[in-house]
Amino acid sequence: MAQYDVMSYRELYVSPSAVFSGFQKPFAEASYVLLGVPFDVTSTYRTGARFAPLAVRDASLNIETYSFHSDIDIEDISIHDIGDLHVTSDTQETLKRIEHITKELLTTRKTPVLIGGEHTITLGAARAVSKDFAVIDFDAHLDLRNEYMSLKTSHTTFMRRINEQAKPREIVEIGTRAVCKEELDYAKKAGINFITTQQIRSEGIEKTVEKVDKLLRNVRKVYLTVDMDVLDPAFAPAVQNPEPDGLCSHMFYELLSATIDERVAAFDVVEVTPPYDNGVTSVQAAKIIFETLSAMEKARKQ
Repeated sequence: MAQYDVMSYRELYVSPSAVFSGFQKPFAEASYVLLGVPFDVTSTYRTGARFAPLAVRDASLNIETYSFHSDIDIEDISIHDIGDLHVTSDTQETLKRIEHITKELLTTRKTPVLIGGEHTITLGAARAVSKDFAVIDFDAHLDLRNEYMSLKTSHTTFMRRINEQAKPREIVEIGTRAVCKEELDYAKKAGINFITTQQIRSEGIEKTVEKVDKLLRNVRKVYLTVDMDVLDPAFAPAVQNPEPDGLCSHMFYELLSATIDERVAAFDVVEVTPPYDNGVTSVQAAKIIFETLSAMEKARKQ
């Protein structure tokens, strides 16, 4: 254990990689710190999310960096990419490493940005956020099963584990369209809020944002997670569990920009599976990170 006294978890468990966006500040000067998490152990349909951090970084080097939503360019944001986490086949050990590194970054007043990997990684990061926080999850699925294929901790159960272990004040899931009866029953019992794609289309973006704002009005911090399957497969085909009838890119980006404020303490983008398309989904994921960082920077400057 003496080694832990002289080395941080970041130094112990992270390896260098390509630099996201190509624009890098020294760690000490950065406000936002990116971490790849190539974890893909509990995937049950499509595997390959372990390749996403590299693919998303590659995509980020080949798209423009200016945001019309925020009037901010990534070049002007202080970001640092620390590389990829050393993951293991032991889910609990990997989650522990994610939790420790996320907590370390938050303690040094950095905003952690995780590039998954499967959605299970959110459990480790959410456990690192202090009390009195909420989770906003853009996702086709509720992921509230208690167990799936004999696993109690997986990409299908992690949100239930977050509710039990991290105990956020609120959980708001946006873009829901794929659930089972067990999840609906648990959501009702636990007071977990979700907004379906049908509701978003019928009520419109403005009313949806108002609903989210009302649910989050009494929380101090927000953990934001984006599962790429929230988008319709026409816009993001290479995801682990694609579901029809999803959000179009326009609606998603409008909702994303409108729900981000200065309370976002950390965020992740997960479930890209690069082998299943020609790079379109990785480009979408890189763009989402650009837009999220820009919206956060704008909110903090206001």
